[in-house]
Amino acid sequence: MGLGACLSVLSMFCSACGSSGSGSAVKAVGPAYEVTTAQVGSLGRILVDGSGYTLYLYVPDDHSGHSACAGTCIVGWPPLLLPRGVSAPIAGPGVSSSLLGETRRSDGSEQVTYGGWPLYRWANDTSTGEATGQGLFNSGGLWYVLDAEGNPVH
Repeated sequence: MGLGACLSVLSMFCSACGSSGSGSAVKAVGPAYEVTTAQVGSLGRILVDGSGYTLYLYVPDDHSGHSACAGTCIVGWPPLLLPRGVSAPIAGPGVSSSLLGETRRSDGSEQVTYGGWPLYRWANDTSTGEATGQGLFNSGGLWYVLDAEGNPVH
């Protein structure tokens, strides 16, 4: 892909990041590995990343702290990862730092967990304030958003 095409894709991505198609105003507050809460539609206050995107748990992870989402699963459900050199996720407003943690993925990267649940984004949530993956059966299991206590929202 040429430089012009790359810049075009980046421009489209940045435009999508700044809008909220659901009418919920979710403001970017920090780095993506920050976990905070936001009011997202009728789901109430749920976990979002520092960029304002909804975070999900994957039921096959079974609250074990280890991710069962690998291979093609992570294409649609990218894990919330710590950047290299960062030792811990950040607890934003409404989030209990005692529930935050990390788990090592098979590729050696560190995935952020909350209450033992590895956290993911849904690739089809293209704007902050969306939760289109809520209750979805995909990649062999169910996906749910989490409340500030670390519980799945059904």
